[in-house]
Amino acid sequence: MILDIGFETMTREDLEAVQLRRLRSTIERVYTHVPFYVKKFKSAGIRPDDIQSLDDLKRIPFTEKQDLRDNYPYGMFAVPMDDIVRIHASSGTTGQATVVGYTAKDVNTWAELMARSLAAGGATRGDIIHNAYGYGLFTGGLGVHYGAEKLGACVIPVSGGNTKRQIIIMKDFGPTILTATPSYALHLAEVAEESGISFEDLKFKYGIFGAEPWSERMREEIERKLNLTAVDIYGLSEVIGPGVAIECYEAKKGLHIFEDHFIPEIIDPVTGEVLPYGERGELVFTSITKEAFPVIRYRTRDITSLNPEPCMCGRTHIRMNRVSGRSDDMLIIRGVNVFPSQIESILMEIEGVEPHYQLVVDREENLDVLKVMVEVGEKVFSDEVKRLQKLETEITENIKEYLGVSVKVKLVEPKTITRSEGKAVRVIDNRKM
Repeated sequence: MILDIGFETMTREDLEAVQLRRLRSTIERVYTHVPFYVKKFKSAGIRPDDIQSLDDLKRIPFTEKQDLRDNYPYGMFAVPMDDIVRIHASSGTTGQATVVGYTAKDVNTWAELMARSLAAGGATRGDIIHNAYGYGLFTGGLGVHYGAEKLGACVIPVSGGNTKRQIIIMKDFGPTILTATPSYALHLAEVAEESGISFEDLKFKYGIFGAEPWSERMREEIERKLNLTAVDIYGLSEVIGPGVAIECYEAKKGLHIFEDHFIPEIIDPVTGEVLPYGERGELVFTSITKEAFPVIRYRTRDITSLNPEPCMCGRTHIRMNRVSGRSDDMLIIRGVNVFPSQIESILMEIEGVEPHYQLVVDREENLDVLKVMVEVGEKVFSDEVKRLQKLETEITENIKEYLGVSVKVKLVEPKTITRSEGKAVRVIDNRKM
């Protein structure tokens, strides 16, 4: 369902006119109120009046996550604190937390974008949404919550955790839409099976999953185990939260970016050169409707590509392809670039393993060693040891063939790898310790 026909089906010419008007207004705002951007613009010899076309955006230097950390907590805000009605923040597990603020208008804009997203993902006013994204400083839970209410759907604010109780709620309350991280969705399926409850007996039609990279093979696994149609959603707190882009349930071929609010670019992550449509690189966003915390050419570190082709659903906005990983999560093993999602795709092709894995990187005798820990299914584990050894060999050979890197594979008992109630921890890099 298309919620906002006016903007979601705009011609490219009309859309670009809206983008330019909103971009210029945003540039004026940050130049007036954010010292960081004043300094950044002046160092590049740029004034707001110099932005006369969308192509002029390329003249502006990038904004990095470290810039947000350097201006912690409120240095990037473009309005007085009296106008801030909401604050969210990252966990800060990899460094200083990044803090984002919202005005009342920003919160309403976010709710509208999430309502659009939920509608694209199959939700309607008559649906009951089981929202298992975490509530709190993480933007996922409240983003879905406000969007569901804006759409007019009923929302169950169950958040993450207390998984057995969630299964009971699913059975008793009859939700029809599930929102969660893909790894937690699989954990829900696992706990439901242990509780003797089949998702085939529940009422779910669609699942909207995001907040971590996941492969097409994992989508198939989720759809099989949860008996629903799985849709990918994308967002990040620095830009607004979830609701930046989403797949439509009709096609499930790329995520529609809401370009009336965000201008996307793809760049070479090393040189910063802007790449043409279809080429894979790092995703960069400029927000053009945020009041409290606009970002200009923000480097997301997410690796993807852009597709301008029309979609069968009728939306005209550019689509981004599934995120294959993050440039800062990419592992370099003896000169070979490896993303966790690539390993996941290979694992999902092999019968007998579960979609629960962890990558452990060590350095032995000055050489990098990648160990892939994979859970096997209950049936496989109960078979003889020879079957396990054969499976380890098959996984090792497949990774070597597809990625060109040698790994050590260790098959572990079912339920051995820690389950996540939010974003799954896929990589343990002991080289950084």
